[in-house]
Amino acid sequence: MSVTVALAGDTMLGRGVADEIALSGTRGLFSPGVRDVFAEADLGLVNLECCVSSRGRRWDPAGKAFHFRAPPEAAGALADLGVDCVTLANNHALDYGPEALEDTLRHLAEAGVRAVGAGSDLREAEEDVVLEAGGVRIAVVGVTDHPPDFAAAPGRPGVAYADLAKGVPRRLAERIGRLRRSSDAVLVLPHWGPNMTQEPPPHVRRAAKELLDAGATLIAGSSAHVFHGVAWPVVFDMGDFIDDYAVDPLLRNDLGLLFLVALDRAGPSRIEAVPLRLDYARTRLAEGADHRWITGRFREACAAFGTSVATEGGRLVVEAPS
Repeated sequence: MSVTVALAGDTMLGRGVADEIALSGTRGLFSPGVRDVFAEADLGLVNLECCVSSRGRRWDPAGKAFHFRAPPEAAGALADLGVDCVTLANNHALDYGPEALEDTLRHLAEAGVRAVGAGSDLREAEEDVVLEAGGVRIAVVGVTDHPPDFAAAPGRPGVAYADLAKGVPRRLAERIGRLRRSSDAVLVLPHWGPNMTQEPPPHVRRAAKELLDAGATLIAGSSAHVFHGVAWPVVFDMGDFIDDYAVDPLLRNDLGLLFLVALDRAGPSRIEAVPLRLDYARTRLAEGADHRWITGRFREACAAFGTSVATEGGRLVVEAPS
């Protein structure tokens, strides 16, 4: 049996996107074309780059530049799109403090969306989620390498933090190994490395190998805000999915990819990357010059890892090595 998993990167539903939700509701955030692609998948997962709450106070307002908080109805928008699980292991889960994180977990649960990577204490933050579709059990793990001051601890809310520059902690590696023995597949969603980079830094590449050695079946990263290449079975960075961010004219963080991964008990067999255009607070399928730019950039990024990319029906396809 094989299942199709939809994967998308930074999903920021606060600030300008929150204003759009207040003005027009949630239905227009994603175009019908994007919704159709998501509907092809049996399971959907994203990196939720905000808290979901109407409470809380800004974390360290003097030292932290950006704070993202989405309204409670944002959780329903994710469920409506087809998102089954989010990772909260990132640098925005605690933007409005523990109260808002508590609300985030509650609103997601009420909408039927599972969450990994953050919680009311270290145990909950490190807890995996097991998703099942088509008879395939997929364990999902979320982890972030920044910021350390968001790290959960015994009795303290926060995110699943690991200093990946020093390597994958033994505790995390052993957990992945246990999950691999008890599940058909292990999907790791790491939030790693700096923003606005065209390729993964050395410590991220090392961490990816260590995660695979520990038992990860598929790795899909985020943090850079622009997509990186695929070194099978690692999608180093998925880029952005929806936001209101300023656009870098060279890195083009307004152009992204939505990934559809065919996965069975033997592991992933095929990755289809669907080009996206991120307008202000809205996401649609990329066309014309945007599509060509994404195609060229993705091929270049993948070639750096010796990965070939084919084009089928406007989608960018990477097959498992034979």
